[in-house]
Amino acid sequence: MSLSFDGRVVLVTGAGGGLGREYALAFAARGASVVVNDLGADTKGGGKSSAAADKVVEEIRAKGGKAVANYDSVEDGEKLIQSALDAFGRIDIVVNNAGILRDRSFVRTSDLDWDLIHRVHLRGSFLVSRAAWNHMKNQNFGRIIMTASAAGIYGNFGQANYSAAKLGMLGLANTLAIEGRKYNIHCNTIAPIAGSRLTETVMPPDLVASLKPEYVAPLVLWLCHEQCQENGGLFEVGAGWIGKLRWERSQGRILRQKSKPMTPEGVRDQWKEICDFTNATKPTTIQESLASFVTVLSQVESGEVGANPAAAATSVASDAGINPTMAVGQKLPTSSFSYSHTQCILYALGVGMSTKDPDHLRFLYEGHPDFSCLPTFGVIPSQSSIMDGGLSSVPGLNIDFTRVLHGEQYLELYKPLPTSGELISEATVADVLDKGSGAVILLDVNTYSGKELLCYNQFSVFVVGAGGFGVKRNSDKAKPPLPPPNRAPDAVVIDSTTRDQAALYRLSGDWNPLHIDPSFAAMGGFKKPILHGLCSFGFAGRHVLKQFADNDPSRFKAIKVRFAKPVTPGQSLQTEMWKEGNRIHIQCKVKETGEVVLTGAYVDLHGTSEGSPEKLPQGGGLQSELVFAEIGRRIKDLGSELVKKVNAVFGWEITKDGKKAAQWTIDLKNGSGSLHKGPYTGKADVTITISDEDFMEVVKGNLMPQKVTHRRSFKLFHPFWKKYKKRKSLLMSFPDNMKSFLYSVIKAKAPSHL
Repeated sequence: MSLSFDGRVVLVTGAGGGLGREYALAFAARGASVVVNDLGADTKGGGKSSAAADKVVEEIRAKGGKAVANYDSVEDGEKLIQSALDAFGRIDIVVNNAGILRDRSFVRTSDLDWDLIHRVHLRGSFLVSRAAWNHMKNQNFGRIIMTASAAGIYGNFGQANYSAAKLGMLGLANTLAIEGRKYNIHCNTIAPIAGSRLTETVMPPDLVASLKPEYVAPLVLWLCHEQCQENGGLFEVGAGWIGKLRWERSQGRILRQKSKPMTPEGVRDQWKEICDFTNATKPTTIQESLASFVTVLSQVESGEVGANPAAAATSVASDAGINPTMAVGQKLPTSSFSYSHTQCILYALGVGMSTKDPDHLRFLYEGHPDFSCLPTFGVIPSQSSIMDGGLSSVPGLNIDFTRVLHGEQYLELYKPLPTSGELISEATVADVLDKGSGAVILLDVNTYSGKELLCYNQFSVFVVGAGGFGVKRNSDKAKPPLPPPNRAPDAVVIDSTTRDQAALYRLSGDWNPLHIDPSFAAMGGFKKPILHGLCSFGFAGRHVLKQFADNDPSRFKAIKVRFAKPVTPGQSLQTEMWKEGNRIHIQCKVKETGEVVLTGAYVDLHGTSEGSPEKLPQGGGLQSELVFAEIGRRIKDLGSELVKKVNAVFGWEITKDGKKAAQWTIDLKNGSGSLHKGPYTGKADVTITISDEDFMEVVKGNLMPQKVTHRRSFKLFHPFWKKYKKRKSLLMSFPDNMKSFLYSVIKAKAPSHL
């Protein structure tokens, strides 16, 4: 089927002769409406005439085509596009073809020689393309051709000005290809060899006659057709031959080591290896180009620079691809992680904890009686197994690491993390999925302390553009994200990140410059460095821990998130939470923009979470949970005042069927007061043991407090009863029936000498 341009409007600059004329005639012959632009200047940019453009328009119309002439300079880009809009109502295709020559050897090139060339070739192409851009964007279609030259690609004597402008057009085209992709605006570059007014000055007459423009036009028409999805390409074309060009880069060598200077002598000694193109890579994006630099930074920092470490950074070889059969089940090199309380505290600070909140002190002060490691710290030991380049060693995963995105994360804890230790992580490729537009790699990482399994992580990474290898799209091995309930959230926490949040979080081991260096961020398409996804993960995890588990790490079982959007340091994170039994569904947004950054997320807690008084425990739960939840809320409201008055720690052991079923500690001695569920590392001043049934009967007023003290279900331990009367103020924070009960308990069991 022949390619048609019916309904399309094309602007060709410099279309009064040579290549431009051939393009205009060819587009018109296939149904396009054409704006024939030509200033009518000579090859050096002098003079002006309408004759050239008019003649081409006449040719088109004589053959039944549609065309109008435009005589403006390409420096008046808006006028050229307006001609298309006035005549045909739209603009679909721009072919930047206009050009002049002012050849001089470099030393003889004047300012005018330099400026005129750049004004016509580079600036003119910029101005015309910019004028068309929004029209193309609004209609979700556009095709732009830039005309470079072999002189720009390779250089040519006497054409310094021309060469610089032509290669500049290639750089412009590459960026327009990136920015226009999502709007279906494609931009490609051609370096044509054809007979024209410009080439006749540098080629023999017989060669000019042989290199006909009609041998170039078919490529331009194909690149501009809606069926063509080529974008950002560079093509040499002429004499009936078309070839695509790409960059090639040697594997190179790392010449720097940690704490050692890099010297010119080192460069000299490795020069042969630096220039060796054996197994050369072929980067196609700036992200691919930066891959080796990111890997170098990581390897130098870790001190693991090998004989040819750059090879691990550039996996995009000519035989790049994914082979799931080879990759699935492969184990990555075992990694070790040694840490002390310092790393635990640094991580807590990195995910937004602060001494401004007294509840955070247990994660920030190693001398705190309940000093603990945040549960989400469990991702830190495991990530080293991936960041140390382990994936590059896996057969069947020949991928471009600059296109690897962290898609999802699952963490499950089997016991609270120690605050120091030597941990070992073992990673395995669990599965590889073909998502069409990319590949998903599932990595299972088990982390051990000695032989004891501490935690399990599943990293889900997405490799952009690596799909199409023809295997399954889904896996039963993946920990799936889950949508939140369709109702208003039960709790919302808003927490501000600081401008230095990423700078602080990266100290926990993710050294990617994307999160600190503005120039790296810009190369990745971001206006500013972005926050680590796992930092937002940590924020959300601790929000749930505080809201529904009273900051008790032993309650934290697992967390799953999907990373949706980046966060800029300084923005506020809004975590919305829905309680469904022991599962807390979460969704995290940027408060300032409303963009969702964590989706399909949830946290699983051990035991029955502290819920609202309206929600009774389900199946086998303790009724006393509700009362302690209310006590906890009142302590949060009056804690600081009660600590001053009471200065004591009360322990509760709740039994059921004669066995201990729950343990609570009311701490009104430390910080601003708190309620703990589970084992308490400090010492309680008073410990009360009572059955769940008797506890609730007293609270409901069905059982007299004086009677319960004589039951077998009740025990009281009171090693420290000095200042007894002062401690009665504790009762002020409890419900009335509970207040009466506790008062009676204390009165009945207080030592007689008080």
